[in-house]
Formats: sequence, C-alpha cells, structure tokens
Amino acid sequence: MKPQDIIAGKTSLWIFGYGSLVWKPDFKYQRSKVGYIQGYKRRFWHGDNFHRGNDELPGRVVTLIEDDDETTWGVAFEVAGSQMEESMKYLTVRETVCGGYMTKMVDFFPEGNDQPPVQALVYIATSDNPLYLGPATSEEIGAQIAMSRGKTGHNLEYLLRLAEFMRSSCPHVEDHHLFSIEATALTMVSYLLAAQ
Repeated sequence: MKPQDIIAGKTSLWIFGYGSLVWKPDFKYQRSKVGYIQGYKRRFWHGDNFHRGNDELPGRVVTLIEDDDETTWGVAFEVAGSQMEESMKYLTVRETVCGGYMTKMVDFFPEGNDQPPVQALVYIATSDNPLYLGPATSEEIGAQIAMSRGKTGHNLEYLLRLAEFMRSSCPHVEDHHLFSIEATALTMVSYLLAAQ
C-alpha cells in the first residue's frame, strides 16, 4: 500500500503504534488514544540494523504476528490535513525504508466501552523481510537486546520504554512475552555490570 493510496480521499487518518511509536511518534497529530487491535500478538521477532542495532549485531524490535485469539495494546494517533502527508513521508522512511515494515489497515478499539472502533494504519514486518529474525527464547532475545545498540540508541532503551508504557497506560494487560524479555535483559545487564 503506497502512502498516496492510504491518504487519498481522506480528511484524517489514524495510525496505530505498538512499539517505539507509543512513546516517540515524532510527527504532529491531532489527538491520541490508548487501545488495542485484535487478531495480532506483539513479538520481538524483527531485526533492526539501523535504529537499535547494526549489521554485525542487529537489535530486536517488535512486529505483529497474526493470531486470532490475541490482542495488541498500543496508541493510535489521529492525523489530519497536512499532517497526513507529513506523517506518511516521515513514517515511510522510519518504518518502511529503515525498518522494512509494510502497511495494513486494521480495526482499532479505543479503551473504554463507549467508543466505536476506527480504521487505523499499522506497520508490520513479515517473515519474508530480510531483517525478520523470527522466534527465539526470551533468554536469547533478552541477551541480544542487552548487547545491541544503533543510531537511535541502545536496544535496551526500546525494550524498557515499551514495558513502561504498558505498565503505565495499560496496567490491566499482562504481556508475558514483553515482560519476560525485560526481566531477562535486565538480569543480563546486571551480570555484565557486575563482571566489570
């Protein structure tokens, strides 16, 4: 889906973030809402050789894996007018060119019973992407995250900020994958610091 096709004929667009976008959208928007999408689970299965890693030691960042029984919590940002084109240009570079993500439209359900779902754009890295790393144990992923650093910063920062978002904005949601990797990565960092 090309950016111009996504925004054609629209006066506004919702963009769903479930990784770094939840704390660092870096584009102007009208408003944001915490909520979820259905049919996907968040997994640290995508490699990053730019923002949070490099070619020798790629970082691990999240993507979405289809799973009918799962939901993924995050933040949707509404962009309108010139913000649509500006955000799409920015996100095309950040998520597609540098990250290898593709786009898809999904139903976003804002938190709260009285709000209807809205269509939102989401970025997903699939297994046919060269940066896709696939499944690994929490220990393997946590160790890789603890050791990786890219142009935007340490991979550990990405993990900790995402975990903090979930605890502060979605305290009722238990993300076992995220929190088990966080625990492993923090243990690894503690071990590395003690060894110095």
